Amino acid sequence: MTTHEQLDQWHELAQQLRIDSIRATTVAGSGHPTSSMSAADLMAVLLSKYLRYDFDNPHNPNSDHFLLSKGHAAPLLYAMYKAAGAITDEELLSLRQFGSRLEGHPTPVLPWVDVATGSLGQGLPIGVGVALAGKYLDQLPYRVWVLLGDSETAEGSVWEAFDHASHSKLNNLIAIIDVNRLGQRGETELGWNTQAYAARARGFGWHAIEIDGHDLTEIDQAFSAALSINDRPTVIIARTKKGKGVASVEDIGGWHGKAFKPDQEKEAIAELGGERHIIIQVNKPEEQSQPAATGNAQPLQLSTYEKGAKVATRKAYGDALVALGAAQPDVVVLDGEVSNSTYAEDFAKAYPERYFEMYIAEQQLIAAAVGLQVRKYKPFASSFAAFLSRGYDFVRMAAISRANIKLVGSHAGISIGQDGPSQMALEDLAAFRAVWSSTVLYPSDGNQTAKLVAQMSDRNGIVYLRTTRESTPVIYGSDEEFPIGGSKVIRSSEQDQATVIAAGITLHEALKASDRLKDEGITVRIIDAYSVKPIDVETLHQAARDTKGNLVVVEDHWMEGGLGAAVLDAFAGTSSIPTYNGPQLRLIKLAVLDMPSSGTPEELLHAAKIDADAIVEAVKSQVRQPVGV
Repeated sequence: MTTHEQLDQWHELAQQLRIDSIRATTVAGSGHPTSSMSAADLMAVLLSKYLRYDFDNPHNPNSDHFLLSKGHAAPLLYAMYKAAGAITDEELLSLRQFGSRLEGHPTPVLPWVDVATGSLGQGLPIGVGVALAGKYLDQLPYRVWVLLGDSETAEGSVWEAFDHASHSKLNNLIAIIDVNRLGQRGETELGWNTQAYAARARGFGWHAIEIDGHDLTEIDQAFSAALSINDRPTVIIARTKKGKGVASVEDIGGWHGKAFKPDQEKEAIAELGGERHIIIQVNKPEEQSQPAATGNAQPLQLSTYEKGAKVATRKAYGDALVALGAAQPDVVVLDGEVSNSTYAEDFAKAYPERYFEMYIAEQQLIAAAVGLQVRKYKPFASSFAAFLSRGYDFVRMAAISRANIKLVGSHAGISIGQDGPSQMALEDLAAFRAVWSSTVLYPSDGNQTAKLVAQMSDRNGIVYLRTTRESTPVIYGSDEEFPIGGSKVIRSSEQDQATVIAAGITLHEALKASDRLKDEGITVRIIDAYSVKPIDVETLHQAARDTKGNLVVVEDHWMEGGLGAAVLDAFAGTSSIPTYNGPQLRLIKLAVLDMPSSGTPEELLHAAKIDADAIVEAVKSQVRQPVGV
């Protein structure tokens, strides 16, 4: 039974949260005070009574997780941190200032923020990942609370999350939708039709509760009821008013993302009852357990492949995953219903308790990986490379979250053959190279793939591995090492007249071209640039010096942004790349230029002019041409 004293305390705290949201944004001169004010009552009750969180130890495995999916309501989150005694009032008022931890949308620069939010529609899918970890891996009773805005429910990723949370029976996941009716430019799709939200949620198998989001008793009862549901996730659909408590802005359009002027701020604070500086004691988790053990670590024993054998790098990836699974119990694997093609199914058979099938929902696939790494697991998420583009915004935001995830794209390039262009990833290297602090790898044989997958596991940031559908010859011994940031000079002599740089499928075409050129008296250096980012600048510079600036880059990718662009960037000279000193660069980029069609891999490589024939012609054009012409 809620007492009058409790209700008064919650009311006072909610008013403080509103006032502090106004104060912080007014000082900043920007931000979203009215979006913060609508959810203040919900958050006051959550923070005071239901959240179990150890602010002194943000990494306590027993703490609940709170994700602010409506990241523009960051002032509300920071006001909650102040009320919990985690930050000072002085820091609260540094909102959005250069050098402040309190950025315009929350990021893990703050130790209590699990992931960056601000691109709408991401908090709930990531919450699914955290909840999967809690229920199936950690096996700890913490809850995952996610506050969504009503506008973001128009995003398809939200419904991917609704679907998967229900399928996985995530009763530890509680979503709260702040239905304040007003979006950025006017009324939202459903307005205050909370019945429609509830019907959709129930259709996905969720327990749905509709409440008045400003009635503290109803909020308390809803949270209590959510904790009692043990067979499905719960969503609380709270009807609220944007700008609640200040008549001049309450439920009035045109205020989204606008701060109060100083005179408006003064009036608003007075209307809300004046400044408060309440500090509450947030309940710490009662249980003090450690996550369940997921297995005993064994020595890493990677599969090895005989030179000359033909092995698809996608198959070598699957083999390496199984080896990693034995050696590292914190490795988990996710796939988008193509595990029999990516060979993630090998891990699923060996370690079913650490495998998560995400079905054809690539946004949820990547989001779940981000959520799992919140709990310090090492997620490998795989799909066809072409389809990872569906979740690219999640990759971009994962970088802002400083997340450590490993993404693997198979069936890349025109070399997949007859399936046609809809299945051919020709943009993936460019896309992943463009992500902040990412690593991009493109192996050419089985032994190289195994060694790179092993290194991915402990690599921080966004790590992308491109694998090939076709079986390719094993050219490296199992004792070879392939450090990230390195390359392999496969063929080299003092008489080299040009350098051919390739990776993956085109490396094998380069080797064929080298044999043919040698028969014609032309020797070329062959560089396997398996580490596309970071790329081996020193080796490339040396090759350019040794071969009179004659470089040919060949790749199964569009011309823009891929390996050829990475090689050119290595000669650009930046704060992190040494200046190139050598002959004038004469670089030819061989890449896919025209829209491909169906055909055999050999036909398509030849038509795109990225096969051995094209490499031979490119090298001859350089060798025949006098230097300086």
